[in-house]
Amino acid sequence: MKSGISIGEVAREAGCSVSAVRYYEQIGLLPTAGRRSGGHRVYGLADLKRLTFVRRCRDFGFTAKQVKELLDVARAGTPCSEARDIAASHLRSVRSKLADIQALEASLTDFVASCSSTCASGTVENCALFEDLGDGTIESRCC
Repeated sequence: MKSGISIGEVAREAGCSVSAVRYYEQIGLLPTAGRRSGGHRVYGLADLKRLTFVRRCRDFGFTAKQVKELLDVARAGTPCSEARDIAASHLRSVRSKLADIQALEASLTDFVASCSSTCASGTVENCALFEDLGDGTIESRCC
């Protein structure tokens, strides 16, 4: 990979969109790109590595703030335990969300089973699903 590549090329190599590259630059996750005489952004290998890191962090669900913290830890040369602590905090958040989703799954399973066993062949007005989710009525709303 040569230095001085275009925004489209660096986005493609890192596996993200051009608008993501611009956004990450705007919020400070990427340094301000150099410019060619025509005003087009130019990037080098270090930019590609950083962009790939940012994109991978985002793939793992890290917030932009957490990515910035990880980048700051890397730049400062601090102990890797600080990076581990950021990742551990994110892991706790993911596990909490997972527990919420599993509880939602259990509730929806119960709703579907209740409907299947009591009223699936009847009308919506007598559907257990609507009884479980609300007051048993369906209101049409017009814009």
